Amino acid sequence: MTFRLYNTVLDVTAVLAFVMVAYFVTYSQWLGKSASMILPGSFNQLNTIFLSLIIEAIPFVLIGVLIAGCIQMFITEEHVKRWIPQNKYRAILMGCLVGSVFPACECGIVPIVRRLVAKGVPLPASIGFLLTGPLINPIVILSTYMAFGNDMRMAGLRMGVGFVAALLIALFISTLFKSNQLKHSVSGLYGSEGSPQTEVSFMKKLKGMCVHSIDEFFDMGKYLIIGAFVAAFVQTYVQAQSLFLFGEGLMGATVVMMGLAFVLSLCSEADAFIGASFSSLFPSGAVLAFLIYGPMIDLKNTIMLLSVFKSRFVFTLFLSITVIVFVCTITISMVGR
Repeated sequence: MTFRLYNTVLDVTAVLAFVMVAYFVTYSQWLGKSASMILPGSFNQLNTIFLSLIIEAIPFVLIGVLIAGCIQMFITEEHVKRWIPQNKYRAILMGCLVGSVFPACECGIVPIVRRLVAKGVPLPASIGFLLTGPLINPIVILSTYMAFGNDMRMAGLRMGVGFVAALLIALFISTLFKSNQLKHSVSGLYGSEGSPQTEVSFMKKLKGMCVHSIDEFFDMGKYLIIGAFVAAFVQTYVQAQSLFLFGEGLMGATVVMMGLAFVLSLCSEADAFIGASFSSLFPSGAVLAFLIYGPMIDLKNTIMLLSVFKSRFVFTLFLSITVIVFVCTITISMVGR
């Protein structure tokens, strides 16, 4: 009862946040030129970046919650046991392979992973899916190929190095965490996760899928809004020059580009075009780090992950992604010289 009340309060907060967005959009229309005289120009920039992040992410979140609803109502624990290999290493490899052909962004994939973990998919395999899905799915690779002048080199490096990094991260996580690390159990609409779903008619499952998707959207949407606002605030008020203090040499440039990827919180389907614009300023290895790191972890999806998983796990995941991506991109840059 307490948990349901807590969710209700958060849902109301999410609705209020959406109202605030609408207010920001129509504010200048209501108050005219006097508003522009009162509000600083940076406020309009904050508003523009915030709305662009929301509009960019919402379609993928909607797709993600619909898939999560399907998993909840149509995939049983017995299906998971049959499909997922018992061997830990094979399960991780399978998770990475499925993610690599699954078109999803880093925001939309979070609710899917939560449902998979709740259904019994091993945590390391789910993490492999979480990392490769936004990073090397066919749409992302095609956009990378086009962004770099129809040159397959950067797209191939993103795909190969990203896949190896995801495998290493999932293997590392598997050695540290044995349980699913969810903050709360995800209860089914018609009983617990372990209740048999075969007794429910197709129409009830379809209705349940819609209800679950709506609940999932509100649950994830409020954290998306918070994350997008924080990312927009940082982009607006944190001086970009402060990031370039570490920009000397390959290692410094790689740190800068990974920092930019985290702060900008770009959609993985479009980040290659931004990354390509830095090609004349930074080494290709640093640009590659930008392309790999951002889809794996950024500011807005970190907040979404914190809403789903325990804080210690998210911090460990963040640290392992940062270290392994840095080491992998630096290594490939040194080898390629």
